[in-house]
Amino acid sequence: MVETSNTHNQVETLLTNGLMNMWYPVLPSWSVHSEPVGITRLSRNIALWRDNNGQVNAVEDRCPHRGARLSLGWNLGNRLACWYHGVEVNGRGVVENVPAAEKASIEGKRCVLSYPVKEIEGAIFLYFGDEIHQDPSDLELPNELVGQEFSNFLCTAIWQCNYRYAVDNVMDPMHGAYLHAKSHSMAFGDKKANMRIENTEFGLIFEKEGQRDKNFDWVEIGNTGAMWMRLSIPYRKNAGPGGVFYIVGFATPVDKDHTQVFFWRTRRVAGWQRDVWRFMYRNRLEKLHWEVLEQDRLLLEAMEPDAHNYEHLYQHDMGLARVRLEMRKKAESQVAELQALETERNEKRAQILTGA
Repeated sequence: MVETSNTHNQVETLLTNGLMNMWYPVLPSWSVHSEPVGITRLSRNIALWRDNNGQVNAVEDRCPHRGARLSLGWNLGNRLACWYHGVEVNGRGVVENVPAAEKASIEGKRCVLSYPVKEIEGAIFLYFGDEIHQDPSDLELPNELVGQEFSNFLCTAIWQCNYRYAVDNVMDPMHGAYLHAKSHSMAFGDKKANMRIENTEFGLIFEKEGQRDKNFDWVEIGNTGAMWMRLSIPYRKNAGPGGVFYIVGFATPVDKDHTQVFFWRTRRVAGWQRDVWRFMYRNRLEKLHWEVLEQDRLLLEAMEPDAHNYEHLYQHDMGLARVRLEMRKKAESQVAELQALETERNEKRAQILTGA
Protein backbone atom coordinates (compact mmCIF):
# COMPACT_ATOMS: atom_id res chain seq x y z
CA MET A 1 0.00 0.00 0.00
CA VAL A 2 1.40 3.41 -0.98
CA GLU A 3 1.00 5.66 2.02
CA THR A 4 -0.16 9.24 1.69
CA SER A 5 0.40 11.65 4.55
CA ASN A 6 -3.22 11.21 5.64
CA THR A 7 -2.95 7.43 5.52
CA HIS A 8 0.26 7.53 7.55
CA ASN A 9 -1.43 9.65 10.21
CA GLN A 10 -4.40 7.27 10.36
CA VAL A 11 -2.10 4.27 10.76
CA GLU A 12 -0.12 5.99 13.51
CA THR A 13 -3.31 6.97 15.34
CA LEU A 14 -4.59 3.39 15.16
CA LEU A 15 -1.30 1.99 16.43
CA THR A 16 -1.21 4.55 19.24
CA ASN A 17 -4.78 4.07 20.45
CA GLY A 18 -5.13 0.33 19.82
CA LEU A 19 -5.85 -1.98 16.90
CA MET A 20 -9.49 -2.71 16.15
CA ASN A 21 -11.58 -5.83 15.51
CA MET A 22 -10.31 -7.61 18.61
CA TRP A 23 -11.36 -8.46 22.14
CA TYR A 24 -9.62 -6.66 25.01
CA PRO A 25 -9.87 -7.18 28.77
CA VAL A 26 -10.94 -3.83 30.20
CA LEU A 27 -11.64 -4.38 33.92
CA PRO A 28 -11.50 -7.08 36.57
CA SER A 29 -14.96 -8.51 37.18
CA TRP A 30 -14.99 -7.41 40.83
CA SER A 31 -14.89 -3.72 39.82
CA VAL A 32 -18.39 -3.68 38.26
CA HIS A 33 -21.33 -4.09 40.62
CA SER A 34 -24.75 -2.42 40.60
CA GLU A 35 -23.48 1.14 40.16
CA PRO A 36 -22.51 2.22 36.62
CA VAL A 37 -18.77 2.46 35.99
CA GLY A 38 -17.17 4.87 33.53
CA ILE A 39 -13.85 3.97 31.91
CA THR A 40 -11.65 4.99 28.99
CA ARG A 41 -10.22 2.24 26.79
CA LEU A 42 -8.72 2.61 23.31
CA SER A 43 -9.30 6.35 23.91
CA ARG A 44 -13.07 5.73 24.01
CA ASN A 45 -15.34 6.59 26.93
CA ILE A 46 -17.44 3.57 27.94
CA ALA A 47 -20.13 2.99 30.59
CA LEU A 48 -20.53 -0.47 32.12
CA TRP A 49 -23.14 -1.87 34.48
CA ARG A 50 -24.68 -5.17 35.57
CA ASP A 51 -28.33 -5.86 34.83
CA ASN A 52 -30.74 -7.72 37.11
CA ASN A 53 -29.28 -11.04 35.93
CA GLY A 54 -25.74 -9.99 36.78
CA GLN A 55 -24.76 -9.66 33.11
CA VAL A 56 -22.40 -6.83 32.21
CA ASN A 57 -23.56 -4.30 29.62
CA ALA A 58 -21.28 -1.77 27.91
CA VAL A 59 -22.23 1.28 25.86
CA GLU A 60 -20.67 4.51 24.75
CA ASP A 61 -20.52 6.79 27.80
CA ARG A 62 -22.55 9.58 26.20
CA CYS A 63 -26.21 10.41 26.53
CA PRO A 64 -27.63 10.99 23.02
CA HIS A 65 -29.65 13.96 24.30
CA ARG A 66 -26.97 16.43 25.44
CA GLY A 67 -23.82 14.34 25.76
CA ALA A 68 -23.74 13.89 29.54
CA ARG A 69 -21.89 10.83 30.89
CA LEU A 70 -24.30 7.92 31.25
CA SER A 71 -21.99 6.41 33.88
CA LEU A 72 -23.06 9.22 36.24
CA GLY A 73 -26.69 8.10 36.03
CA TRP A 74 -28.84 5.33 37.52
CA ASN A 75 -28.88 1.61 36.88
CA LEU A 76 -32.46 0.59 36.05
CA GLY A 77 -31.51 -3.02 35.38
CA ASN A 78 -31.64 -3.46 31.62
CA ARG A 79 -30.82 0.21 30.97
CA LEU A 80 -29.16 3.34 32.33
CA ALA A 81 -31.01 6.57 33.08
CA CYS A 82 -29.04 9.75 32.44
CA TRP A 83 -28.56 11.93 35.53
CA TYR A 84 -29.09 15.11 33.47
CA HIS A 85 -32.62 14.60 32.09
CA GLY A 86 -33.45 10.96 32.79
CA VAL A 87 -33.08 9.66 29.22
CA GLU A 88 -32.97 5.84 29.38
CA VAL A 89 -30.54 3.86 27.21
CA ASN A 90 -30.40 0.05 27.11
CA GLY A 91 -27.45 -2.30 26.63
CA ARG A 92 -27.82 -2.20 22.84
CA GLY A 93 -27.50 1.59 22.79
CA VAL A 94 -31.22 2.06 22.06
CA VAL A 95 -33.14 4.91 23.73
CA GLU A 96 -36.03 3.23 25.53
CA ASN A 97 -37.62 6.23 27.18
CA VAL A 98 -37.44 10.02 27.31
CA PRO A 99 -39.47 10.75 30.46
CA ALA A 100 -39.41 14.53 30.09
CA ALA A 101 -41.10 14.56 26.67
CA GLU A 102 -43.84 12.75 24.79
CA LYS A 103 -43.00 11.08 21.47
CA ALA A 104 -39.36 12.22 21.46
CA SER A 105 -37.73 11.55 18.09
CA ILE A 106 -34.87 9.53 19.59
CA GLU A 107 -37.09 6.98 21.35
CA GLY A 108 -36.67 3.49 19.93
CA LYS A 109 -33.51 4.43 18.01
CA ARG A 110 -29.99 3.11 18.50
CA CYS A 111 -28.19 6.35 19.24
CA VAL A 112 -24.99 5.24 20.99
CA LEU A 113 -22.48 2.47 20.38
CA SER A 114 -22.71 -0.75 22.34
CA TYR A 115 -19.95 -3.29 22.94
CA PRO A 116 -20.21 -7.10 22.99
CA VAL A 117 -19.15 -8.41 26.41
CA LYS A 118 -17.60 -11.61 27.75
CA GLU A 119 -16.50 -12.42 31.30
CA ILE A 120 -13.54 -14.79 31.38
CA GLU A 121 -11.53 -15.90 34.41
CA GLY A 122 -12.32 -12.85 36.50
CA ALA A 123 -12.04 -10.20 33.79
CA ILE A 124 -14.49 -8.32 31.58
CA PHE A 125 -13.62 -8.46 27.87
CA LEU A 126 -15.10 -6.06 25.30
CA TYR A 127 -15.02 -6.39 21.54
CA PHE A 128 -13.87 -3.27 19.68
CA GLY A 129 -14.96 -3.44 16.06
CA ASP A 130 -14.68 -0.85 13.33
CA GLU A 131 -17.47 0.07 10.95
CA ILE A 132 -16.81 -2.93 8.70
CA HIS A 133 -16.37 -5.55 11.43
CA GLN A 134 -19.08 -4.76 13.95
CA ASP A 135 -19.95 -8.39 14.63
CA PRO A 136 -17.56 -9.82 17.24
CA SER A 137 -14.89 -12.25 16.16
CA ASP A 138 -14.47 -15.66 17.77
CA LEU A 139 -12.32 -15.63 20.88
CA GLU A 140 -10.05 -18.50 21.85
CA LEU A 141 -7.56 -18.13 24.69
CA PRO A 142 -4.57 -20.22 25.80
CA ASN A 143 -5.34 -23.38 27.74
CA GLU A 144 -3.12 -22.15 30.57
CA LEU A 145 -5.75 -19.47 31.17
CA VAL A 146 -9.06 -21.22 30.49
CA GLY A 147 -8.21 -24.92 30.95
CA GLN A 148 -9.92 -26.67 33.86
CA GLU A 149 -6.65 -28.30 34.88
CA PHE A 150 -5.08 -24.90 35.62
CA SER A 151 -5.60 -22.55 38.56
CA ASN A 152 -4.87 -18.84 38.21
CA PHE A 153 -4.71 -15.46 39.88
CA LEU A 154 -5.29 -12.20 38.01
CA CYS A 155 -2.94 -9.26 38.55
CA THR A 156 -3.95 -5.99 36.88
CA ALA A 157 -2.69 -2.42 37.06
CA ILE A 158 -2.70 0.81 35.09
CA TRP A 159 0.70 2.00 33.89
CA GLN A 160 1.50 5.51 32.67
CA CYS A 161 2.89 4.54 29.29
CA ASN A 162 1.59 3.60 25.87
CA TYR A 163 0.46 -0.03 25.62
CA ARG A 164 3.14 -0.79 23.03
CA TYR A 165 5.82 -0.29 25.68
CA ALA A 166 4.20 -3.05 27.73
CA VAL A 167 4.07 -5.36 24.69
CA ASP A 168 7.73 -4.63 23.87
CA ASN A 169 8.68 -5.36 27.47
CA VAL A 170 7.12 -8.82 27.49
CA MET A 171 8.58 -9.61 24.05
CA ASP A 172 12.08 -9.04 25.47
CA PRO A 173 13.16 -12.15 27.44
CA MET A 174 16.68 -10.74 27.90
CA HIS A 175 15.56 -8.06 30.33
CA GLY A 176 14.64 -10.67 32.93
CA ALA A 177 18.31 -11.49 33.61
CA TYR A 178 19.03 -7.81 34.32
CA LEU A 179 15.99 -5.86 35.50
CA HIS A 180 14.65 -8.80 37.52
CA ALA A 181 18.01 -10.37 38.43
CA LYS A 182 17.24 -10.36 42.15
CA SER A 183 13.75 -11.80 41.80
CA HIS A 184 13.11 -15.14 43.47
CA SER A 185 11.80 -16.54 40.18
CA MET A 186 14.24 -14.93 37.71
CA ALA A 187 17.56 -15.05 39.53
CA PHE A 188 19.02 -17.63 37.14
CA GLY A 189 19.81 -17.81 33.46
CA ASP A 190 22.67 -16.48 31.35
CA LYS A 191 23.08 -12.76 30.82
CA LYS A 192 24.25 -13.43 27.28
CA ALA A 193 22.40 -15.50 24.71
CA ASN A 194 21.60 -16.00 21.06
CA MET A 195 17.95 -15.46 20.19
CA ARG A 196 15.65 -17.21 17.72
CA ILE A 197 12.13 -16.72 16.34
CA GLU A 198 9.75 -19.62 15.72
CA ASN A 199 6.57 -19.01 13.75
CA THR A 200 3.38 -20.52 15.14
CA GLU A 201 -0.15 -20.94 13.84
CA PHE A 202 -1.29 -17.84 15.71
CA GLY A 203 1.85 -15.70 15.96
CA LEU A 204 5.41 -16.42 17.06
CA ILE A 205 7.68 -17.61 19.85
CA PHE A 206 10.83 -15.65 20.70
CA GLU A 207 13.40 -17.38 22.88
CA LYS A 208 16.97 -17.69 24.08
CA GLU A 209 18.67 -20.62 22.38
CA GLY A 210 19.44 -23.55 24.67
CA GLN A 211 18.14 -21.96 27.88
CA ARG A 212 14.64 -23.40 28.25
CA ASP A 213 13.52 -23.90 31.86
CA LYS A 214 16.27 -21.76 33.35
CA ASN A 215 14.70 -18.31 33.59
CA PHE A 216 12.28 -16.03 31.72
CA ASP A 217 13.73 -17.47 28.52
CA TRP A 218 10.88 -17.58 25.99
CA VAL A 219 7.71 -15.72 25.19
CA GLU A 220 4.88 -16.36 22.75
CA ILE A 221 2.52 -13.82 21.23
CA GLY A 222 -0.68 -14.87 19.51
CA ASN A 223 -3.86 -13.41 18.09
CA THR A 224 -6.93 -15.63 18.37
CA GLY A 225 -9.56 -12.91 18.55
CA ALA A 226 -7.44 -11.10 21.18
CA MET A 227 -3.74 -10.34 21.28
CA TRP A 228 -2.21 -12.30 24.17
CA MET A 229 1.28 -13.11 25.38
CA ARG A 230 2.34 -16.30 27.14
CA LEU A 231 5.53 -17.24 28.94
CA SER A 232 6.76 -19.60 31.64
CA ILE A 233 9.03 -19.16 34.61
CA PRO A 234 10.67 -22.23 36.21
CA TYR A 235 9.93 -22.41 39.92
CA ARG A 236 12.07 -23.69 42.72
CA LYS A 237 10.71 -26.73 44.54
CA ASN A 238 10.02 -24.67 47.67
CA ALA A 239 7.46 -22.59 45.69
CA GLY A 240 4.87 -25.34 46.00
CA PRO A 241 3.31 -27.97 43.74
CA GLY A 242 2.40 -27.58 40.10
CA GLY A 243 5.58 -27.51 38.07
CA VAL A 244 6.14 -24.67 35.60
CA PHE A 245 4.56 -21.33 36.45
CA TYR A 246 2.88 -19.66 33.46
CA ILE A 247 1.89 -16.07 32.81
CA VAL A 248 -0.76 -15.14 30.25
CA GLY A 249 -0.75 -11.39 29.66
CA PHE A 250 -2.63 -8.64 27.82
CA ALA A 251 -1.87 -4.94 27.35
CA THR A 252 -5.07 -2.94 26.88
CA PRO A 253 -4.73 0.67 25.69
CA VAL A 254 -6.43 3.23 27.92
CA ASP A 255 -5.31 6.26 25.92
CA LYS A 256 -2.07 7.21 24.21
CA ASP A 257 -0.29 7.67 27.55
CA HIS A 258 -1.78 4.88 29.70
CA THR A 259 -2.30 1.15 29.51
CA GLN A 260 -3.99 -1.41 31.71
CA VAL A 261 -1.99 -4.60 31.99
CA PHE A 262 -3.60 -7.93 32.82
CA PHE A 263 -1.35 -10.79 33.92
CA TRP A 264 -2.85 -14.12 34.87
CA ARG A 265 -0.39 -16.21 36.92
CA THR A 266 -1.33 -19.80 36.37
CA ARG A 267 -0.21 -23.31 37.27
CA ARG A 268 -1.33 -26.82 36.40
CA VAL A 269 -2.58 -28.13 39.76
CA ALA A 270 -5.53 -30.22 40.92
CA GLY A 271 -7.09 -31.53 44.13
CA TRP A 272 -5.34 -30.79 47.38
CA GLN A 273 -2.28 -29.50 45.52
CA ARG A 274 -4.41 -26.75 44.02
CA ASP A 275 -5.46 -25.66 47.51
CA VAL A 276 -1.86 -25.75 48.73
CA TRP A 277 -0.57 -23.70 45.84
CA ARG A 278 -3.33 -21.10 46.10
CA PHE A 279 -2.61 -20.73 49.82
CA MET A 280 1.12 -20.37 49.20
CA TYR A 281 0.56 -17.87 46.42
CA ARG A 282 -1.57 -15.57 48.54
CA ASN A 283 0.66 -15.82 51.60
CA ARG A 284 4.18 -16.03 50.21
CA LEU A 285 4.42 -15.45 46.45
CA GLU A 286 1.98 -12.72 45.44
CA LYS A 287 3.97 -9.90 47.05
CA LEU A 288 7.11 -11.03 45.23
CA HIS A 289 5.31 -11.07 41.89
CA TRP A 290 3.96 -7.58 42.43
CA GLU A 291 7.53 -6.43 43.10
CA VAL A 292 8.54 -7.73 39.66
CA LEU A 293 5.67 -5.85 38.02
CA GLU A 294 6.69 -2.70 39.87
CA GLN A 295 10.17 -2.97 38.40
CA ASP A 296 8.66 -3.11 34.91
CA ARG A 297 6.28 -0.26 35.65
CA LEU A 298 8.93 2.08 37.05
CA LEU A 299 11.27 1.52 34.12
CA LEU A 300 8.62 1.91 31.40
CA GLU A 301 6.98 4.97 32.94
CA ALA A 302 10.37 6.71 33.12
CA MET A 303 10.98 6.28 29.37
CA GLU A 304 10.24 9.17 27.03
CA PRO A 305 6.99 8.82 25.04
CA ASP A 306 9.01 8.94 21.79
CA ALA A 307 11.85 6.69 22.99
CA HIS A 308 11.44 4.44 19.93
CA ASN A 309 12.68 7.32 17.74
CA TYR A 310 16.13 7.07 19.34
CA GLU A 311 16.58 3.31 19.58
CA HIS A 312 19.58 1.31 18.39
CA LEU A 313 18.20 -2.22 18.30
CA TYR A 314 20.36 -5.33 18.10
CA GLN A 315 19.93 -9.10 17.78
CA HIS A 316 18.14 -9.53 21.10
CA ASP A 317 15.38 -7.22 19.83
CA MET A 318 14.32 -9.37 16.87
CA GLY A 319 11.16 -10.46 18.64
CA LEU A 320 9.79 -7.04 19.47
CA ALA A 321 10.82 -5.70 16.05
CA ARG A 322 8.87 -8.50 14.36
CA VAL A 323 5.80 -7.87 16.53
CA ARG A 324 5.94 -4.16 15.77
CA LEU A 325 6.04 -4.95 12.05
CA GLU A 326 3.06 -7.31 12.27
CA MET A 327 1.05 -4.75 14.24
CA ARG A 328 1.83 -2.07 11.65
CA LYS A 329 0.72 -4.37 8.83
CA LYS A 330 -2.54 -5.01 10.64
CA ALA A 331 -3.09 -1.27 11.17
CA GLU A 332 -2.38 -0.56 7.49
CA SER A 333 -4.84 -3.26 6.46
CA GLN A 334 -7.59 -1.89 8.72
CA VAL A 335 -7.04 1.67 7.46
CA ALA A 336 -7.04 0.49 3.83
CA GLU A 337 -10.38 -1.31 4.30
CA LEU A 338 -12.00 1.78 5.78
CA GLN A 339 -10.59 4.01 3.06
CA ALA A 340 -11.95 1.67 0.39
CA LEU A 341 -15.38 1.84 2.01
CA GLU A 342 -15.27 5.64 2.05
CA THR A 343 -14.17 5.73 -1.61
CA GLU A 344 -17.09 3.49 -2.55
CA ARG A 345 -19.51 5.76 -0.69
CA ASN A 346 -18.13 8.87 -2.38
CA GLU A 347 -18.50 7.26 -5.80
CA LYS A 348 -22.14 6.39 -5.06
CA ARG A 349 -22.83 9.96 -3.92
CA ALA A 350 -21.27 11.31 -7.09
CA GLN A 351 -23.41 8.99 -9.22
CA ILE A 352 -26.56 10.17 -7.42
CA LEU A 353 -25.63 13.84 -7.88
CA THR A 354 -24.83 13.41 -11.56
CA GLY A 355 -27.81 11.15 -12.22
CA ALA A 356 -25.54 8.43 -13.60
